[in-house]
Amino acid sequence: MTGTANLVPDAADRRDPVASMGSPARVSSAPLAAAYAECERIARVSSSSFTLAFRLLPVERRGALAALYAYCRMVDDAADESVDPAAALAEWRAELGRLRDGVPTHPVAVALGDAVRRFAIPIAHLDEILTGVEMDVVPRAYETFDELRVYCYHVAAAVGLATLPIFGCRDLRSRAYAEALGIALQLTNILRDVAEDAERGRIYLPREDLQRFGYSERDLHTQVRNEALHALIGFEVERARDFYRVARASIVPRDRRALVAAEGMRLVYQRLLARIAADPDAVFGPRLGVPKHEKALCVLAAWLRGRSVR
Repeated sequence: MTGTANLVPDAADRRDPVASMGSPARVSSAPLAAAYAECERIARVSSSSFTLAFRLLPVERRGALAALYAYCRMVDDAADESVDPAAALAEWRAELGRLRDGVPTHPVAVALGDAVRRFAIPIAHLDEILTGVEMDVVPRAYETFDELRVYCYHVAAAVGLATLPIFGCRDLRSRAYAEALGIALQLTNILRDVAEDAERGRIYLPREDLQRFGYSERDLHTQVRNEALHALIGFEVERARDFYRVARASIVPRDRRALVAAEGMRLVYQRLLARIAADPDAVFGPRLGVPKHEKALCVLAAWLRGRSVR
């Protein structure tokens, strides 16, 4: 899967066998402190840009964000790493039901349940995230961008919406920021992972776009590098940039400081998108990324901007 997020683990970060090991029914209940420690461990072993942004938050909010991150990681791995993805996700849906009832059993769900109570995270968003992951169990093509946008909402925008109370946002208008940023991040993920996803039998680029630029699904599978590819990638880059612009324009002054961590993510992913725009053929090469020192500079820039808000 291209990844829930933007604000969630990238496909190449799934290297921890313990984090990926199985379903909630096979893990016993855990004390709260141990549950949070497990979530933080899962976040720590990942090289995701999201974990760097954790450092901009107070400790208690950082723990809640780690719990949300770990949940996304676990359900994402259930879809991509399990022998029977449908069964593994069904168990996670059952675990989400137990979380809703106040009796979760998996350590990640124990911590997430506490975060839900403490920060009033709408469980509906956790359900939406799981629905998005379930959409990947049976690979499908997206005919139009409207269809793809529904998928992006579930696996990315819903994650952003779930983070708003953790960040401490108080204005309902910040939902527009979370939705636009989530879709922008996911579109960036889709471009970066286009070759890897095609190998898994998943093509997220809308068929209407492929047809518009004369680039076929076969071309994608065989990694054809030509002017049609460059035009297609350029078009998708501009679409993602539009969503980044909408996100930035949607920041509500009242919540600007609370969104510092999310803004750090935006700056990092916009740098990644710029790399794709500069060399469209690179989507078929070694996995594109942003160097750690550049990520750190982006997070620092977001922090300084947040501190300048009165």
